[in-house]
Amino acid sequence: MFRRFENLVDPYTAYKETDTPPSRLWPFLWDYSQPFKRIFAVAATLSVIVAMVEIALIHYMGRVVDMLGSTSPGDVWTEHGWELIGIAAFILILRPLIQALDVLVLNNGIMPNFGTLIRWRSHRHVLRQSVGWFENDFAGRIANRIMQTPPAAGEAIFQIFDALSFSFAYLIGATILLAQADLRLALPLLAWFLLYVLLLRWTIQRVGPASKAASDARSEVTGRVVDSYTNIHSVKMFAHHDREIDYARDAIENTRKTFQKEMRIYTVMDISLTILNGWLIVGVVGWCVALWMQGSASVGVVAAATALTLRLNAMTGWIMWAVSSFFRNLGVVAEGMETIAQPIALVDKPGAPELQMGDGRIRFEKVSHHYGRGAGGLDELTLDIAPGEKIGLIGRSGAGKSTLVKLLLRFYDPENGRILIDGQDVTAVTQDSLRSHIGMVQQDSALLHRSIAENILYGRPEASQAEMIAAAKRAAAHEFIEELADQEGQSGYEAKVGERGVKLSGGQRQRIALARVILKDAPILVLDEATSALDSEVEAAIQDTLYGVMEGKTVIAIAHRLSTIARMDRILVLDAGHIVEQGTHAELLEMGGLYAKFWERQSGGFIGMDDAAE
Repeated sequence: MFRRFENLVDPYTAYKETDTPPSRLWPFLWDYSQPFKRIFAVAATLSVIVAMVEIALIHYMGRVVDMLGSTSPGDVWTEHGWELIGIAAFILILRPLIQALDVLVLNNGIMPNFGTLIRWRSHRHVLRQSVGWFENDFAGRIANRIMQTPPAAGEAIFQIFDALSFSFAYLIGATILLAQADLRLALPLLAWFLLYVLLLRWTIQRVGPASKAASDARSEVTGRVVDSYTNIHSVKMFAHHDREIDYARDAIENTRKTFQKEMRIYTVMDISLTILNGWLIVGVVGWCVALWMQGSASVGVVAAATALTLRLNAMTGWIMWAVSSFFRNLGVVAEGMETIAQPIALVDKPGAPELQMGDGRIRFEKVSHHYGRGAGGLDELTLDIAPGEKIGLIGRSGAGKSTLVKLLLRFYDPENGRILIDGQDVTAVTQDSLRSHIGMVQQDSALLHRSIAENILYGRPEASQAEMIAAAKRAAAHEFIEELADQEGQSGYEAKVGERGVKLSGGQRQRIALARVILKDAPILVLDEATSALDSEVEAAIQDTLYGVMEGKTVIAIAHRLSTIARMDRILVLDAGHIVEQGTHAELLEMGGLYAKFWERQSGGFIGMDDAAE
């Protein structure tokens, strides 16, 4: 039974992805709600039916009172027996079935699937964002918004069908019921309802912004805490425990203050509601008793009106909390939309073809990119890299080396100029096909918190185990991998590496990253300080392997350790976004320029980055 309702909507159903999701709240929710339109209509209908059933029962209880007052005990069963049996059957059988259907649709059909759909689609959308987009925010805050928005949206939907539609139908039914007994009984209810709406409006106007401020504050706490945990090595190394505590405390205190402001609104709401409900009870029940004293209302009407009023009194607090919760959750959704609903800035052109790889020729044509700052990065750089040519890049920090690589991989689009691979503009082909033909080992070889095998196979998931192990051996990683074990009892290639690979040394992470790229076997190879984390012995052991991997590929290698690029076909010296020198190692030494100064000042093969520019 549960499974049938749980499968009413598939949260992973196909949908048309958009690069520009709705930026306003209601269109955003409407867009995500499309697969649920029918089940939402069913839920609303059932909610109204449940409210009408409850009103009808209260009305019938009034009839029972009148029945008992106008019929002798001995004649009640004779005159009304079948009626009472029918009502009992309805209460015991039909009413639970209606109620069960209502909660099954809401709790099992909508709630698990609606949040899942939002989380799934939001994650897909965020993963399509560019590297630069992620570099401009906290990973913890992004993840927090992905996690908190779906349950908030689900709770908002829940309140619509569990409380708002029910209470609206209940109020209409109550008004009709009282008006049928005596039209004047509806007047105090309507007056109360008007004041109730004014209180509701006052609450909503304040809860939404207060809720969003509290949600923003919570996200800030999450971002700061995750930032500390992610960089725990730096925190411990610099003995900044107290500084991090103070850094988090500022955000935590701000969260407390925003929450205090939010709770003040609820306190005023609760006190006002208690006073308002007092007037409701006195107004309706008092007037009803007065009508009875005048002979204008029966005892049953008084009983039904009293029961109805007391029920409304009990419901109003719940309704108010439901409505405020509804808008509070909408505030959380609005805050999450600041991340989830951001348009994709770096997209494939409509109908973009896949990159057709030829012999691997790369050309940079007057490429400039300054990250929108007007300085730094590359400036009017032109460069031809022949098929199969091995290029070494050196230069001080900020010279433009990493920018060149990021533009080649299309992590950013150049502000001016273009980059061609085998004559095809990298911005005109699909990003996935472009990156599938480029293998890269970065200086910061962060790994996924998965097994060694999963990390290596990330380069080519369809590779066999034998191919994976062969790649690990070529990267001089097989021996240490076989000795690994994690806390879960997994060992060897099945051992988990920890978040970002923290359970491994820098050199071990680097060798896993090398194995991954070796397994990928892409025709273009980018090495960004690929051996920087290796000691001299291990570097020497895999140096020949690296050159073997480079064979037949177009290679761009960034290095501060000059020994890793001395054998390259051509070495480029970048400075302030320009190529200031190029040639072989011997030619550059003979030239006596910047490269020669780097070579003279290197210590253990590293460039003296800070004092070599003259």
